[in-house]
Amino acid sequence: MFHKEGHKIILITLFVFVTVLLGIDYLIENLVIKNIIFATAFILLVLILQFFRNPNRYTIQDDNQVIAPVDGKVVVIEEVFEKEYFQEKRLQVSIFMSPINVHVTRYPIGGKVMFSKYHPGKYLVAWHPKASEENERTTIVVQNENYGAVLYRQIAGALAKRIVNYAKEGKHAIQGNDAGFIKFGSRVDLFLPLDTKIHVTLNQKVKGGETIVASNE
Repeated sequence: MFHKEGHKIILITLFVFVTVLLGIDYLIENLVIKNIIFATAFILLVLILQFFRNPNRYTIQDDNQVIAPVDGKVVVIEEVFEKEYFQEKRLQVSIFMSPINVHVTRYPIGGKVMFSKYHPGKYLVAWHPKASEENERTTIVVQNENYGAVLYRQIAGALAKRIVNYAKEGKHAIQGNDAGFIKFGSRVDLFLPLDTKIHVTLNQKVKGGETIVASNE
């Protein structure tokens, strides 16, 4: 299964791939050159297909838990001052996605979308300390009656040039459901209450929609 955000790119890539195959068969006689061009085009096709894959995930919905919004590796767990929405100290958990990770963003918790804002910006590498404040990004806050408010921030990386965000203010978010997509390398930050219990560790690989990141129990 492929994410809808990739359908157009996949169709264009397939068209280019078929065109290249027909072209090299008609225009090039050297077998070695043919094989090199074919291999290059095939690798590009595979990379595009794997990037936009959208595997089914089994989410156990629980209002007392925050799940990973994306696939990737935990690169930050620290107490910070969140100044855009809460304007107070929060626990930040950041997940870095490489180009080979699934890039679907899922709601980390269910509840009402209280805030959703897009910020244009730079394209620093996603692990840069200032990426959370200076890169292209979206900030979304979901209010859950049991857990409280959870902020997650989609951040574009050096390669990412488009963030897709489906969260709209006033909308009801369902934990684990599709909340957006970040194209080509990126990061997601979670900002959680200080008294939350963290269930992940630095450098741990997490799976979006399934891995429990934190709980209030």
